[in-house]
Amino acid sequence: MAQAVIPTPQPTNTPTKPPVPQPTTTQPSAPQTPTQPPVPQPTTTQPSAPPLKTTQKLCSSDAAEDSLPPVGQQSNSSFAYLKQQGFRQNQDGSWVCYENDSRQSGRYYTLFKVQQVNGKLVASSFLDRGNLIPGQENRSVDLFMTLVDKYTNTTQENRQSIRRYLEQFTSLVKQGKIQPSNHAYLFDQPNRGYVIYHSLSGGKLQGTAITINIDLPQNLAPSRVF
Repeated sequence: MAQAVIPTPQPTNTPTKPPVPQPTTTQPSAPQTPTQPPVPQPTTTQPSAPPLKTTQKLCSSDAAEDSLPPVGQQSNSSFAYLKQQGFRQNQDGSWVCYENDSRQSGRYYTLFKVQQVNGKLVASSFLDRGNLIPGQENRSVDLFMTLVDKYTNTTQENRQSIRRYLEQFTSLVKQGKIQPSNHAYLFDQPNRGYVIYHSLSGGKLQGTAITINIDLPQNLAPSRVF
């Protein structure tokens, strides 16, 4: 009976040791097994500089300029610095920021208003049809903090706490968790600083607003038109 012939395994060219990576240098060298992990070589590319932060104005009313009424005589108001932020002064001495209505051509409305009333600084952020427009939440807090920084003697730590408080308050208004009322919330006791979310009654403005009210220094010049 014939027996099956089992083929003898042929030797291969595979080395008995795993292949060693070839060095990347141009000089010939014998392959060696590295005893330490390769060290990354530094590159000559310089790290890119961080992007410059562009400071956005509190009031960007450029898009509404064609629809706005002509600017009257400007006074040397204590709030005149707001002009650099895009605000305009009304005849009653208040400083306002107008916003173009993206849903209705030719319509604009008051977004921010800053004024002095009976020795108090009153600043309001008006909600369009009860809603904060994109970016208004942060711009409102920035406006309020600009005024707090300028007219109160709070410390840096206190200012940070006030900012967090106003940010949370504005966020809760945006989420509908704070409803319009006559209840004022104290955020700065030494300067009797209050914030309130309220409905507007009377006048040309309608809807709701977030308003801060703080005591002003007695030596602050009144913001009236001369």
